[in-house]
Order: sequence, then C-alpha cells, then structure tokens
Amino acid sequence: MCLLMHDVEPMKPSNTGWLIADVIADTHAFMWSRVAVDPRLLALLADPQWQPYLVFPGEFVEPQRVTSSVAPQLGRRPLFILLDATWTEARKMFRKSPYLASLPVLSLAPEQLSRYTLRRSKRDDHFCTAEVAALCLELAGDEQAARVLDAYLDVFSAHYLAAKFQEPVDETDAAHRFLADYL
Repeated sequence: MCLLMHDVEPMKPSNTGWLIADVIADTHAFMWSRVAVDPRLLALLADPQWQPYLVFPGEFVEPQRVTSSVAPQLGRRPLFILLDATWTEARKMFRKSPYLASLPVLSLAPEQLSRYTLRRSKRDDHFCTAEVAALCLELAGDEQAARVLDAYLDVFSAHYLAAKFQEPVDETDAAHRFLADYL
C-alpha cells in the first residue's frame, strides 16, 4: 500500500490510513503537495518490483486508463496508491499530480455500501481509506488481510464512537472476537 496523504488528514482523529499501516507491513506513506513531490515517492513508483495502481473512481478518468482488476505482472507485486483525503481533496490531488497521470487507475465497484460512520460523504458509494484498502487486498487475493483490516476498522469505529458519546464498548461483538482470535 502507498498512502498519499493530504495536508492535515493524518492528524484527524477519524483518519483510517494508519489502520492500514498497522495491518500491512509493506505500507508507504507520503504527504501530498501540489508544488513538490517527495523523491522517495517517485523512486517507489519507478521501482521494478511494484506494479502501481492509482485507486480512484473510473467515472473521473479517461476510459483507457481504467481497470477493474489487478493483472499479475511477471515479478511485480501490486502497489495500491490511495489518496488519503476527503473526496473534494482527493479529486484535487488527482488532477494536480502529473506524476500519477501515467499510472493505471483501479476503479473499484463494490457491491456493498460504506460502513464508515465517523465522517460521511454525500454519496453512499464513497468509502474511507481503510475500506478501500481492504477491497484492494481482496482483489489482490489477500482475503485474510482484507478481513483483518475490515475487523480492525469496525473495532476502531466502535471505540471512537463510544469515546465520543461516553458509552461503553461491547468487546464481545463479532469484530472484537475475530481480532482476538486472529491475534
């Protein structure tokens, strides 16, 4: 995974990008800037061990760049680039990042709606960063990591909301039990 994070996104208590790094050891994170590109990000994108996919809705992209599957490449592992931002910020990042313009765009078409309740988009088909990462992992065939990340997101959300509303957490729910069994 490669997180390209907008401005203050990592500092928001409801940010889910850090959950990905907790579950996926091979997670790289970079701050996005309109005027400067981190040379380590460019080196990662050029590294021949990776096949980068920019994860973004296909409706905003030229059709020839869009794919809905992860095609195995000889000796190359998929590198999912996630724009960790609000949807308004992510669209800006997409448009103003010429170094991403040559990458294939992985457009996800999940059958479920977002479960993320800490912040809401105006559209039910917009997912939080951790949900997108779990969908990518599932698409790449790492269903165990996808399930762990989904459960971790559910536990994180439950604890966040319990703290916000000063309520107890049900640590016997399915997500807590799954993570306890996994650990």
